[in-house]
Amino acid sequence: MSQLSQISLDALTTALRTILDPETKKDIVSTNKVKDLKLGSDGIVSLRVVLGAQAQVFKDKIKSEVEAAVRSVSGVKGVQVTVGPDAAAMKAASAGAPTQGAIPGVATIIAVSSGKGGVGKSTVAVNLATALAMDGARVGLMDADVYGPNVPTMMGVTDQPKMLQDPVRGELFVPPTAHGVKVMSMGFLVPGDQPMVWRGPMLHSVVSQFCHKVEWGTLDYLVVDMPPGTGDVQLSLAQLVPVTGAVLVSTPQEVSMQDVRKAYNMFEKVRVPVVGFVENMSFFKCDGCEKKHYLFGSEGGKMLAKKYGVDLLAQLPMVPRVREGGDEGRPIVMNYPQSEIAQEFRTLARSIVAKIATQVREQGTDPTQSVQVGKFT
Repeated sequence: MSQLSQISLDALTTALRTILDPETKKDIVSTNKVKDLKLGSDGIVSLRVVLGAQAQVFKDKIKSEVEAAVRSVSGVKGVQVTVGPDAAAMKAASAGAPTQGAIPGVATIIAVSSGKGGVGKSTVAVNLATALAMDGARVGLMDADVYGPNVPTMMGVTDQPKMLQDPVRGELFVPPTAHGVKVMSMGFLVPGDQPMVWRGPMLHSVVSQFCHKVEWGTLDYLVVDMPPGTGDVQLSLAQLVPVTGAVLVSTPQEVSMQDVRKAYNMFEKVRVPVVGFVENMSFFKCDGCEKKHYLFGSEGGKMLAKKYGVDLLAQLPMVPRVREGGDEGRPIVMNYPQSEIAQEFRTLARSIVAKIATQVREQGTDPTQSVQVGKFT
């Protein structure tokens, strides 16, 4: 601190706050990217700026911006700037640990997953994304279910992604928008009923491209519809980007519970917090009858939540209009917004936002991680 006595430290930090970290879109001071800030007796300011792996392509640009910002401070005679990777990230990489790169402009990533197929995971993801958009959030929906990409059909998207040539990031997909949600899916790239016969490395490449080669723009939430199971895509997503939390979907029956338990333990191993469970197809009410019929058993979700100490976020009934909306490309939350099931989906979306806000506070991370954190609480 004494080394900077001739020059206002506040003036230097104020100048440096005008420079944004390319990964987080926040200033390099608040994101702790500025290191070893010193002033020599000759009035030369020296400092280091550390960048994440995905931001290394911006290092020349950042260096020029830092030099200009520091030189603008009264009393500075010169500036020496070193821009490079974070030493801790390099050490992790050399040890074989995966490094994560934030998706530019994306504040919060929510993975919607399940242990097995057929439990309504995509239905939950589609209605969650649409509900968040209806509440005013900026939302993207990534269909990471490469083998069964149903999201374009369920969102009613007929437009193909456009291409954009970015001078730094190269060629990017520009996702189409439906119901206020930006959508990217392998379903846009593979025609009709053509199967995807791919091995693990190819799946990893697709997930990487959907994260870093799509121009998502500024998003409060990116909802990721995961494939069922605990395989390559789940591992790749956890390695490639900082997933804020996972929502696990299951039906009440024991065979589904068995698989979702495996999914929970998988997310624990890759250090992705589980926000809570959603019990889908909990019951059915026939026309003119208020009695609940538990076709797949009951209390499974409650027992699961109790076992792991995680909240049961919703128990969603079987409603024909939900299936019809998915087939027609009109999610129930916007097609019949006043219906009971639509209100339950919207309550679910707000509950997830509240849980994420609490999670951010408890972890002691930047409370502005998502501009929508706390909006509905």
